[in-house]
Amino acid sequence: MAETRPVLIAGGGIGGLAVALGLAQKGIRSILLEKASAFGEIGAGIQLGPNAFHAFDYLGVGEAARNMAVYIDQLRLMDALTADEITHIDLGDTFRARFGNPYAVVHRGDLHGVFLRACQSHELIELRVSSEVTGYEQDGSSVTAKLANGERIAGRLLIGADGLWSNIRKQVTADGPPRVSGHTTYRSVIPTEQMPEDLRWNAATLWAGPKCHIVHYPLSGWKVFNLVVTYHNDAPEPVAGKPVSEAEVMKGFTHVHERAQNIIRHGTNWKLWVLCDRDPTERWIDGRVVLLGDAAHPMLQYFAQGACQAMEDAVCLSHMLASHDDQAAALDAYRAQRFPRTARVQLMSRAIGEHVYHPAGEHARIRNAIMSGKSQAEWCDDIAWLYGGTGLGG
Repeated sequence: MAETRPVLIAGGGIGGLAVALGLAQKGIRSILLEKASAFGEIGAGIQLGPNAFHAFDYLGVGEAARNMAVYIDQLRLMDALTADEITHIDLGDTFRARFGNPYAVVHRGDLHGVFLRACQSHELIELRVSSEVTGYEQDGSSVTAKLANGERIAGRLLIGADGLWSNIRKQVTADGPPRVSGHTTYRSVIPTEQMPEDLRWNAATLWAGPKCHIVHYPLSGWKVFNLVVTYHNDAPEPVAGKPVSEAEVMKGFTHVHERAQNIIRHGTNWKLWVLCDRDPTERWIDGRVVLLGDAAHPMLQYFAQGACQAMEDAVCLSHMLASHDDQAAALDAYRAQRFPRTARVQLMSRAIGEHVYHPAGEHARIRNAIMSGKSQAEWCDDIAWLYGGTGLGG
């Protein structure tokens, strides 16, 4: 007898919507349960490597995603103390030919909207708001999601796509709160005309300095620039989206070059986040419950891969569920495929923060010497493991 019960998905972010879409394309019905009273995404820009576009195509939103992305020419690394370029990676025809897709930047809300509209128009996807999943119960034949409002919903499978502070993970893994990195990120979006004219580069630009860095790139059809500045200030507690003054932001950047400081001075309405991640663990599965995205493998932003890896998870999980008759075998295959890759990104994100973004003195001089000595072909070889993947291993 064919399985008719729906898959339940906790969390309506990019990962949750992407897996709902992936399942629907395989003919699998789902109910997506979002705790907020409306669907939306906070935050500003995100970077999309070629692996994100592989996932868009698999999930059937390739054209819509391409239409709202900004295609940048370079990834550019600057020395925040001297204002000299250390190195760059060209993202033009050679890069696109190597990886089969472009590199782009996009407003997180725009990307979320692409997935949301695709889910809203699919008859196999039911979207519910004000439906926080607080936990679950299961027996041998089904799993029941327990909602904060007292409601209970039964399904064949529960996917925990409910982010860094996942209620589902608490029950699956029981490993306590996330690890606080001690790095504080401040975000702002400014109109393009307020960005210093000599820095309006069509690039994702990183200024790396001792215990701090600045990132900027154009968004939303060049209407605005995304500014993200990070200071390793040993912040002890997790904080998300707290408004702060420009003076507080500047505290971490008094030692960098005036040209880099000037970027921060153009920011407005700054908000701060204290960055968190977790150590990799293979405990993603509990019977009929499985984790996805930040609930499974939260990572620091230094590889710009959080959303990309969640979308890859969605591709892989929907593929495995459609290609295995046995659900338990499908979940095992998903974890076996995804764990080594996501663990590598988690650990390398930490390493990049330490060795590329924030070093000082000799450590920084070694970084500059190594990174400035690489050719474009060597850079492409270095990142082929990351950008060549689809979530299915190819």
